[in-house]
Amino acid sequence: VANAFRTKGGKSYYDQIAQDTVAMIVNDLIVVGALPQVVNAYWAVGDSAWLSDEARSSDLIKGWAAACQESGAAWGGGETPTLVGTIAPDTIDLAGSAIGIINPKERLVLGDKLAAGDAIVLIESSGIHANGLTLARKLADQAPDGYHTKLADGRSYGQALLAPTHLYIKLVRSLMEAKLDLHYMVNITGHGWRKLMRANQDFKYVMNFVPKPQAEFDFIQKQSGSSDEDMYGNFNMGAGFAVYLPANQAAQVVKLAKAAGLKAWDAGRVLSGPKQVVIEPKGLSFSGDSLGVRS
Repeated sequence: VANAFRTKGGKSYYDQIAQDTVAMIVNDLIVVGALPQVVNAYWAVGDSAWLSDEARSSDLIKGWAAACQESGAAWGGGETPTLVGTIAPDTIDLAGSAIGIINPKERLVLGDKLAAGDAIVLIESSGIHANGLTLARKLADQAPDGYHTKLADGRSYGQALLAPTHLYIKLVRSLMEAKLDLHYMVNITGHGWRKLMRANQDFKYVMNFVPKPQAEFDFIQKQSGSSDEDMYGNFNMGAGFAVYLPANQAAQVVKLAKAAGLKAWDAGRVLSGPKQVVIEPKGLSFSGDSLGVRS
């Protein structure tokens, strides 16, 4: 998307893509109660000439460093291999890894404390994050103005898709420091709201509130003819992270999220019953066997 949206001499957006990559790593790490200490980078190119674009390379480096700093982690190094014949010459494969520490060990969060009656607090996303871009790119190819197509909120489609993924470390750290009784956490990525039932236990996750999705989701749904089931089953739809804890602590999560610059909503409850996600305002239900990921 960044390559297609970039104009001659214009912004590369690779600083934002760098944050996307770091976020995909550390937002997964924190769900078990581990705070990131070191992030390593793996940037593979199909031709070393990719790195000769100084503006793009500089943006990538600056964005990665900034995302590590915001995460409270050191950039520990990494590798930049040139994989001729494996990766397209004009493409880069961005990946990485992170090491986190759970201290004290009581902060370990694996979902074993999940219980009927727990609140499900949703934390806002910044938009599409880094999932669902295959369909998003296809729709840009079909639109008369491509990525420059204007959305209802005044942004271009390309700008909206390239909004960097939120980093949720600051919030999770504040929840731990407040000694909240965290029962489970989920980074809502691929599989959309179906991720809300990723815990091993069989519970019914009933959502009685849905935030208003960002304009890019409305555009994607209208242009693709997708149903609400398709959208909530595959995209984050405005909610990028979820925290599960006793209901009497939900308001404190919302308050701490606001202090971290994030919107949050006491949006649902964990109930006894067969594993499923029920989104009451949309009349949707996803059964446990529809998740299709390793738990």
